[in-house]
Amino acid sequence: MNENTGKLILRITLGVLVLLHGISKLRGGIGWLDGMLANEGLPAFFKYGVYVGEVLAPLAVIAGWYSRIGAWLIAVNMLFALGLAHGAELFSLSEHGALVLETQYMFFFSAIALALIGPGRHAVNQK
Repeated sequence: MNENTGKLILRITLGVLVLLHGISKLRGGIGWLDGMLANEGLPAFFKYGVYVGEVLAPLAVIAGWYSRIGAWLIAVNMLFALGLAHGAELFSLSEHGALVLETQYMFFFSAIALALIGPGRHAVNQK
């Protein structure tokens, strides 16, 4: 029971926190991603992947519906975010000694952990 409750807490926390970023992008748009993608030689349509990684995948993770796939999608989304938007800060420390990108790393590694351990019993399915 405790293990399944822990997985539920992990799913809800990761899902809600990433979803909030997605809601922000739904409200404010994603046109600003065009320049970042162009600088890396990537096609502009890749920007729509942010909706998959920050809206659809978190909803699946929260519901426990194909959570492992949703978690992998969040991890891939975070790799793109780290590479495109935060490449210069990967190992930077704040004035307080914390990693500048600690939130991004927490999302990335939490998503990988969830993908590996699965959604737990309190999920729509066990996938």
